[in-house]
Amino acid sequence: MSFQEPTRPSDEEEAFYKQCRAAYLAVFRSSLANITSKQQLCHVLQQAGRNPSHATLRKYWTPTTSKLHFDDFCEILRCEKKTEESELLRAFKKMDVNGDGYISHGELEKALATRGEKMTAEEVNAIFALLDINKDGKLDYVEFCRSFVSAVEKCQAAALDRLEGDAKLRRQNFGSQSYSPLKSSASSASPAPPQPPETPREDSDTALKKDSRSSSRPSSARSRRSSLSNPTTVTSSSTKAGKVQEPPGLQAWLRTFVRGCFFLEDDGSFGSLQYQLHIPQTTNVYLTIQPLSLSGRPDKPSSWTAVDTALFVTSVGESKEDSSFVCFTESKDKEKYVWRGELHAGTYYLLPFTSGCKLKRNKKSLSNKSVELVYKTDTGDLDFTRELRETLSDVFEVIDIDGNGLLSLEEYNFFELRTSGEKCDQEAWAVCKENFDMSKDQLTRQGFTELNLMEATEKDGDTADLWVALEAMGYNRMLELVDACPFQIDVCCEDTQLSIQPLSMDSGPKLLSQALQKSITTRTGPKALRGHENILSYTYRGEHRISSLIVNKTNQKATVHVNNEQSRNCCSSRGLSAFAVEVPARTKMVCQHVLPINEKQDWTYSCVETVLPHT
Repeated sequence: MSFQEPTRPSDEEEAFYKQCRAAYLAVFRSSLANITSKQQLCHVLQQAGRNPSHATLRKYWTPTTSKLHFDDFCEILRCEKKTEESELLRAFKKMDVNGDGYISHGELEKALATRGEKMTAEEVNAIFALLDINKDGKLDYVEFCRSFVSAVEKCQAAALDRLEGDAKLRRQNFGSQSYSPLKSSASSASPAPPQPPETPREDSDTALKKDSRSSSRPSSARSRRSSLSNPTTVTSSSTKAGKVQEPPGLQAWLRTFVRGCFFLEDDGSFGSLQYQLHIPQTTNVYLTIQPLSLSGRPDKPSSWTAVDTALFVTSVGESKEDSSFVCFTESKDKEKYVWRGELHAGTYYLLPFTSGCKLKRNKKSLSNKSVELVYKTDTGDLDFTRELRETLSDVFEVIDIDGNGLLSLEEYNFFELRTSGEKCDQEAWAVCKENFDMSKDQLTRQGFTELNLMEATEKDGDTADLWVALEAMGYNRMLELVDACPFQIDVCCEDTQLSIQPLSMDSGPKLLSQALQKSITTRTGPKALRGHENILSYTYRGEHRISSLIVNKTNQKATVHVNNEQSRNCCSSRGLSAFAVEVPARTKMVCQHVLPINEKQDWTYSCVETVLPHT
């Protein structure tokens, strides 16, 4: 079967990325570093030739923002275009009342003190003193615009020259935003503490590049001696051969299911509930997880159904630290990832996982366009638009964890914690029972819509809080679900009744990380990078996913350069064909996950891992 070659980024895209990296590295030592303040964001935007206003900075650095990654910076630059000389001239000409090509102090003061982000008289004086080069009380704005644009271009050129002239920068700084392990949904409303990067994520539409580039290959002999290459070709026929078959008579088995959702957080991590499964006696089990198709919009296909999912199972010990890896859904049947086997009587943690290869920050989410959420009826009452009602119906399905068509207080609090960070207590729930449609002391779909409409009415139609809730649930301003993936877990037991309970565990991310690492190390052996016997690489080669793990047994951090440029028909959780990862001393780190772009075609994973020398 022939390969389907991934699309190579255009020359324009390559040039844009290079400019992004040059600007970033003019401020930071590495593109793996994070922007941690509004001032840093302003500085790095200026290095990229932008002149951000306070409003622009507030747009991207909100009160809940704690950091931005290099990938975030690239997306901001796509939205904030460079100021052109013609735009500057148009703005100045509006201030030039008499049209003589100059701006007086009075004209400048009137414009800056009365329009847009108003300035004080002192600020205007300071600006005029800086721009009045001839000290004649007038500003030659034509010359100023020309000088301004020239200075910006020189600044960008200097940054590019520095990047091209510094071999270390060319070689090392292939950072993509890092991905922290899954967090429990209950804690996702508040900023997470900084964590070492564990699993990077990826833009699945960007294929790994076909051709090699000299800037991404270490050229020293020492680096070549430290390299480890591990090419693997996976054929489309092999994935069909390994399919786990449904047990005969499955319809007669006892079945339980729960729903959940992966949420793509601002820091690049994924938030999700974890679950606890109790099995009273040893039995055969058929376990599946798959993206959930929502019924609210049957005319629109669910874009997230292509997102990969997995479920890791660990046993529950005397303490959470004692939990041990049991199995995971390694096989695939269409959108379902499945596992079949025997589980002994006991209690288990069910830990949902997605690689990040096909769930990514959507560029459209930064768009200024938005749909209408509310309108006034003929009687003057406030009501939701059809689009919002359909979206709220979908949200209802996502938070209806047991799928019974009703929301219990616990399920409703999943929504409250996700959107506001606060729980609804028993007293407030009693008020809900009195005012909104209920059944069996649980909130109906209609009641959920009524509750949200009441809150919007109390705000006199102000939709700010509605947008906060919708965006927290993964929707963009066009009400497209772009930053989340709903899923459903099904557990079938042959001859015993089982129970599943959703959990909010502080150690959930740690448990998942441990299980993921264990699933890799138990299925493949280590290979030492040449010349570094204490830096090991593990590569798990599954039928549908390849994952690599770096183990650093030394007492100092190790920087490993990863080159995927010879891979074919692959998408990586990194989103880059070449990048560097820093592995702290005495730690393990998942380096990347790789999936096929087109599962019907053969795919080749070819990765060269190189330890970079310390300088």
